[in-house]
Amino acid sequence: MLKTALKPKWIAALVFALVVAAVFVLLSQWQFSRSMEKDVAPPTVTEKVQPLLSTLQPGQPLMGSAEGQLVTATGHFDASKQVIVTARVQDGATGFWVVTAFVVDGAPKLKGVAATDEIVIPVARGWISDPAKATAPPSGTITVEGRLLNSEGPVLSKGLPADQVGALSSAELTNRWKTTTYAAFVVSHDEVVNGKNVGAVAGQGDLVPITVTATDQNGKINWLNIFYSIEWVVFAGFAVFLWWRLVADEYRREQDELFDVDRGESDDAVQDQIS
Repeated sequence: MLKTALKPKWIAALVFALVVAAVFVLLSQWQFSRSMEKDVAPPTVTEKVQPLLSTLQPGQPLMGSAEGQLVTATGHFDASKQVIVTARVQDGATGFWVVTAFVVDGAPKLKGVAATDEIVIPVARGWISDPAKATAPPSGTITVEGRLLNSEGPVLSKGLPADQVGALSSAELTNRWKTTTYAAFVVSHDEVVNGKNVGAVAGQGDLVPITVTATDQNGKINWLNIFYSIEWVVFAGFAVFLWWRLVADEYRREQDELFDVDRGESDDAVQDQIS
């Protein structure tokens, strides 16, 4: 078989197979490196307060590079658009988030949306142990500063009161509030009116400041990319295996010709003996 493999055409085929295998190995290394990439921005970026208007646009998804970013926006709360989000843990206790629609001044309008329609972003104003302790938001022009987080998936929660929801989902709130809503929400740190902080951090009402930190994905592995990496290695091995199989088939044909073996006739003879 070695003599067959050393024929010029099979040597050329081997070189081609090795080149293909090498390309597949490089692709495998690339996929593996991507599996370890960090999708979120470092703290040096997320902890620097950025304007919401330049960080996220209405109708656009929140990318990993902006997840957990501290942002600021000016506008006013719409007290008629407020919900209580259930099952929120704070310092080991399970309670609720008070979430109110914040009308963002200067937010760009989407196509097909009337110029008079409001663009809102849900703002988690604080944590409470009892939904009865939820208070109305402060009025007037307010500057909100907080951490920008991705919208949660909607949760079907039966039996909840009309003012409560099971998840902080922008899609669900859009339907509930009948207005254009950012595909993200802000956990409020400060709510300033005329230089005075009127948010939970200032001890207003029964609201407790919500404790959240920037999204940390630095230790996470993208297993889909790991799978692709292994897949490319398998393809590389298959390229070499295919070359070996073709050489083996030619070697077998050469042996059949050398010993004057006609496999077609042999098969017919076997069939005649069986019949």
